[in-house]
Amino acid sequence: MYDLNSKVKKFYGEHVVLPKADKNNLLNKKNINIKRLKEGLKDYNEKNKTDYKLAEEPVVQGSVAMSTVTQNESNDYDIDVAIIFEKDNLGTLGTTATKNMIVNALKEKCKQFNTEPEAKTNCVRIVYADGYHIDFAIYRRYKKEETDDKYIYEHCGSEWRERNPRTITQWFLDENKAKNYKLREVVRLLKMFCKSRPDSWKNMPGGLILSVLANEQNGAFESYDRMDERFYHVIVGIRDRLALDKEVYNPTDSDSSLKLVNKDSTKMDNLYNRLKDKIEKLDILFADSCTYKQAVEAWEAFFNHEYWTEQKDKEQRFSKSYGTLFESEVYIDYKETEEFIHNMMPVNIQYGLELDCKVARNGNTVGWIQSMSRQRKVLLPGHDLNFVARTDTPSPFQVYWKVKNKGEIAKKEDCVRGQIIQTNKLTHTEVTSFKGDHYVECFIVKNGVCVARKKIGVDIKVS
Repeated sequence: MYDLNSKVKKFYGEHVVLPKADKNNLLNKKNINIKRLKEGLKDYNEKNKTDYKLAEEPVVQGSVAMSTVTQNESNDYDIDVAIIFEKDNLGTLGTTATKNMIVNALKEKCKQFNTEPEAKTNCVRIVYADGYHIDFAIYRRYKKEETDDKYIYEHCGSEWRERNPRTITQWFLDENKAKNYKLREVVRLLKMFCKSRPDSWKNMPGGLILSVLANEQNGAFESYDRMDERFYHVIVGIRDRLALDKEVYNPTDSDSSLKLVNKDSTKMDNLYNRLKDKIEKLDILFADSCTYKQAVEAWEAFFNHEYWTEQKDKEQRFSKSYGTLFESEVYIDYKETEEFIHNMMPVNIQYGLELDCKVARNGNTVGWIQSMSRQRKVLLPGHDLNFVARTDTPSPFQVYWKVKNKGEIAKKEDCVRGQIIQTNKLTHTEVTSFKGDHYVECFIVKNGVCVARKKIGVDIKVS
């Protein structure tokens, strides 16, 4: 297969992955509307002499939680947020009454919206004029026995149905990790393809179905290191699979189809037919005579994106001047390994947690990191960091730590980290290695719920 991996990686980094500013905008809208909901519930309770309140911090779901949102979804960003109540707190409220209660609570704080919050079958929706919409999926939780470690969750749809708001996200994150963090890359590229002809291509499957189909192609993930090869063999595998069977099941419930309405069958037919047609455009990549221009044109025909047209034009300009194409590649290939506590367990902050860090070098104490920050003392590589946590959480409890490296060097070293590790120790040790605005976070977990958390910044300068 013609090696155009560097161009595919650059396309992925510059035109597929959602920029940090756009991602922050999505999360900011999420935070604003969660605040609206909490304040609206307070006003609703005062007016109606009720006491409805969230049982835990809201849980982001869907493509935002899986981090598979792509740039060409810019006019149709949707943010799915699970809001969870205690079953006893909702009392005898049915699903319709529960959704109407949330609508009325949101109306208390959404008076400036052109479109009022609306109760849908499976959620309450807030629509922004710029194309964003936020779906609040409502859940209630309970324990069969008081001593149980885990809650049972029920989703508010046409009726209350048992469903955990974290299982799909956790399934994806586990599968992505098992595939060396490459599943997310493939799903993003596949979503770019599905939305590549917005004026003519309608009714394509959503991100969950695409994720399930991509995840089935284990051989492609095991056999190919290059992004372009891996993606090609995944989409060929999906095409061949759909030729035989267009049914797709929930990955966490093998008896539950993801094709919920008749239109979903049309979407599967469309995906198969469009993959079959456009994959044929890539056949030239396997010809011994394939040229750079032909390879670029093949990917251009597949993705229908101006990036590929620009690559073709650049090649023509450079070849006239120098005979060959010289171009620096800016995409940094690294594993997106960060984990988030709300995807792992309920978060309901009830206790305090203090976190500080003693900085030492060659066994000698240099200072405490918060004091050093206030005094604007520079933290350099080669220092020992001894983190100490103090909490008023009653025993017994578990302790988890997260170390997140940020900055270009962390990406180049493929060392962004961010995994959440259970140690059950209130101390944690690290060594300063390279420049970056890093952070360390501690979580206290009691009875399966995160009840305290604290983050501390670690800003390492150049020596």
